[in-house]
Amino acid sequence: MSSHISDFSDAKAGRVPRQRLRRALTVIPLSASLSLLVALFFIVAAVSPSLLATHDPFSTDLLNALQAPSFAHWLGTDDIGRDLYSRIIWGTRQSLAIGLGAMAIALMGAIVLGFSAALAPRWIAGPVNRLLEILLAFPTLLLALLFVALLGPSASSLLISVGIGTAPGYARLVRAQALKVRQSGYVEAARALGHPWYRLFLQHIAPNAFRPLVSLVALGIGQSVVWASGLSFLGLGVVPPSPEWGALLEAGKINVTVAWWLEVLPGIAIVLVALSFTQIGRYLQQRAEGESR
Repeated sequence: MSSHISDFSDAKAGRVPRQRLRRALTVIPLSASLSLLVALFFIVAAVSPSLLATHDPFSTDLLNALQAPSFAHWLGTDDIGRDLYSRIIWGTRQSLAIGLGAMAIALMGAIVLGFSAALAPRWIAGPVNRLLEILLAFPTLLLALLFVALLGPSASSLLISVGIGTAPGYARLVRAQALKVRQSGYVEAARALGHPWYRLFLQHIAPNAFRPLVSLVALGIGQSVVWASGLSFLGLGVVPPSPEWGALLEAGKINVTVAWWLEVLPGIAIVLVALSFTQIGRYLQQRAEGESR
């Protein structure tokens, strides 16, 4: 009785919500919290870059070309005087959009190929499994290079190419998870009760097979941003004067010996996004594994 009275008095004083908030914050590791803050910063930059940018990203000033980082230009300027910080902020939208779009394409392809390889009749599953084996024999970057060479350099072709290049790896995971769930006891029990195949798939197999993919989405976004930036750096993706991060690296390589910031700072932005989303994905994966035990 006294404990209930103390809980009521604590709640009335506003201590319980603060205790719950403090407990929630202590559960989340510091690395995941910092990664979440970094990801939120870049998400804000992608949604509303004008809130964070200090200059017009396309405004040129030849008198201030190749200026080192300073109070006037936080991350310096490029070879025609454009503010590098503002260009990185404005390029966040395109870089993250490519990462998200490529991840969406990869997931759709993984779902179709993975479930077909695991659950379809043998005359469908056999060829799909052989196709996955062939695609998995190629490195992701090489497969993406093949498609972007066929489609031509542009943001849309880059998005499609990275999505197709990363889809086989996710399809293999979906296939393995679907096979594992299909052989579980509750699916066998539902099948014995006479549930139709579509009900088994929608109520039992699909939800449990999708659960591990939640953490892979965050992991895949960072990975897709890295692949897309690498292709743009090679001149096979988004081309200058776009402020997409890979295009910034490609444009800055000419002056790298006299203006190191043109290569280092956009590269740091790519690394921060990749690390933050990867850390968030790992944290979600650990939480999912802990809840499944």
